[in-house]
Amino acid sequence: MYAALWRILPGPRWLKIAEALILVLLALMLLMTVVFPAVEPLLPFDDITVGP
Repeated sequence: MYAALWRILPGPRWLKIAEALILVLLALMLLMTVVFPAVEPLLPFDDITVGP
């Protein structure tokens, strides 16, 4: 998968590295702003129980 992505990205090696880094940052931003907030109400982290 990564080799196919590397071949698809245009430009010389330094540009491919920059493009790959930008793609990773965009994926992280999408996860932090859209996916994680949408999933957060479904997670059981608010169910805090303290034993005796």
